[in-house]
Amino acid sequence: MFRQRLTDAATAIQARFNAVLGDLDRVPVVDAMAHATNGGKRLRGFMVLESARLHEIDPNKAIWPACAIEALHAYSLVHDDLPCMDDDDLRRGEPTVHVKWDEATAVLAGDALQTLAFELATRHEVGPGDVRADLAQSLAKASGAQGMVLGQALDIAAETADTPLTLDQITALQRGKTGALIEWSATVGARMAQADLTPLQTYARSLGLAFQIADDVLDVTSDADTMGKATGKDADAGKATFVSLLGLDEAKRRADQLVTEACDALHVYNADADTLRDAARFVVTRNS
Repeated sequence: MFRQRLTDAATAIQARFNAVLGDLDRVPVVDAMAHATNGGKRLRGFMVLESARLHEIDPNKAIWPACAIEALHAYSLVHDDLPCMDDDDLRRGEPTVHVKWDEATAVLAGDALQTLAFELATRHEVGPGDVRADLAQSLAKASGAQGMVLGQALDIAAETADTPLTLDQITALQRGKTGALIEWSATVGARMAQADLTPLQTYARSLGLAFQIADDVLDVTSDADTMGKATGKDADAGKATFVSLLGLDEAKRRADQLVTEACDALHVYNADADTLRDAARFVVTRNS
């Protein structure tokens, strides 16, 4: 069930991106946006659609914030891949935007994807004005200097720090860099229904941290062909990670523990949340 719903979500999101971007002039920056939003697991968009399903929100309404989070995630990857950041040549098995085009196009494509995210999240189809305002404000908080961008900034600062980060510091960093957008994704359905966010927030915070630990594990156990991007860069740079601080086996155990915590947080939804529970388990068993 989970795999099929993940595939269905990815298909629906890609179709909506094709329609939205297809209405724009075919200039290089738009082609670069299409390249950046093509492919990927679509886990964040899937979580939007699943949380909406839990709250009986029409999927034709939820598809807009699902595309919004994928557009914002794509912008973050385009900028993260730039030479001034992680300087990566490969993303999702394809050349990164600045490699395929140039750095200026990559910056502008990322900027355009970021603004597109807010346009999509606030489409009139989504719901009443107060719901759309809440989605926009919470997305801004999750993606900016209190969330993802803060995490990115802390990560960059760690590269030149005199001492490696502690476990608590890495945990705080990753709650912003990776976890904030995952948390927003998981709570969209509750926001649209104006329901209690707490169960899905708790679920997402545990899942987001498990996701990053799994990424750190894959960085040392997988390869570029499987991952679709470079591996081993953190170790080569001497950066502290969950694996370097905990060891491989303990990092895996901690990720499994977080998945259990995430699944337990969904008890209020009973079996209706089984697909989200499967998503949490997928996070620590994926190979890319």
